[in-house]
Amino acid sequence: MRSAALTLMALAIVVVDPGVGGVRRVIRATARTSLLLFGSAFVASEAWRRFPNAWTSWLRQNRRHLGLGFAVSHGLHAAAIISFALMDPDRFRAASGTGNMISGGIAYVFIALMSLTSFDRTAAWVGPRAWKILHTSGAWYLWISFMIAFGKRLPMSPLYVLPLMLLLAMLALRLWPQRPSWTTPRGTEGVGRSSSKTAEVNRR
Repeated sequence: MRSAALTLMALAIVVVDPGVGGVRRVIRATARTSLLLFGSAFVASEAWRRFPNAWTSWLRQNRRHLGLGFAVSHGLHAAAIISFALMDPDRFRAASGTGNMISGGIAYVFIALMSLTSFDRTAAWVGPRAWKILHTSGAWYLWISFMIAFGKRLPMSPLYVLPLMLLLAMLALRLWPQRPSWTTPRGTEGVGRSSSKTAEVNRR
């Protein structure tokens, strides 16, 4: 459902503005949807631990789907970037650089590997330890990538301070000291638990 909505959004932009301008609008739009979907998955577990309620419980239970939605959004982002490069190579070279291509390529490798191991069978195949290393390091690399991507655009517009503030809020929530177990609100201890080892791996 999210994938279809994201694809329709990108197609609608291109239909309204079929030139390079429309493609660049898709790049900007998918950067924003990717940030929102990534951020929701990035803080899902911590948000539920700190603020257990129906909304944070939904985030936690749907973390996998949010992550896959982010992968689709950033896939569309990549497709728009490639289209921009093919349609206007000179402006593309002026707007990007070798460093951006390398760091972006690494980010997409992480996204691909994290997506492939977001299913029960593949998560069990790689094992809990490797899964946790991959998803933890990948999540932090993507967070840093978003910080750099939006941060370097701040001189272009002060509005870029908004995604930067959102990213810093995510960081604060992730690094917030964990509450002692004896203060866990009643009735929340069993939410989302599963006897499956794979479900335990996918929880974080």
